[in-house]
Amino acid sequence: MMRLGYLAIVAGGVVLDQWIKRLVEGGMALHDRIDLLPFLALFHTRNYGIAFSLFADLGDTALVIVTSAVILFVLWLAARSDADQLAARLGFALIIAGALGNLIDRVWLGYVVDYVLFHTPVWSFAVFNLADVMITLGAGLVILQEILLWRRQRRSGGS
Repeated sequence: MMRLGYLAIVAGGVVLDQWIKRLVEGGMALHDRIDLLPFLALFHTRNYGIAFSLFADLGDTALVIVTSAVILFVLWLAARSDADQLAARLGFALIIAGALGNLIDRVWLGYVVDYVLFHTPVWSFAVFNLADVMITLGAGLVILQEILLWRRQRRSGGS
């Protein structure tokens, strides 16, 4: 896939993420919950930190700097990846799209809009959003690419 294709994935991911977040912000009061399935709900909340609300005490400026640094690092990794590493390149595009989606929230709103809640009657997972899903899937694809590369090198007798 050409660089233009990866750019389209990033742009499409950011647009979809921001569109859904605006729907949630405009259509649900804070802490409203809409059950979709016995284990899945929309739950409008705000995350002032990063994953699992970690580092919320750092403040917006520090979190914007950290997120921007991560995006630059991932761009650097993507630029260094081989053209045949399609899973990794797709993963990098998804990570960048998710990080940009959350960065836009943090810059414009001062928090990240979260809205997906997996739960049972006695347990619930952290509330997250599409950007978080893209970051997680992207990281999984990068790891998968590394495992495939490692296995290929082992079979060919490389180190």
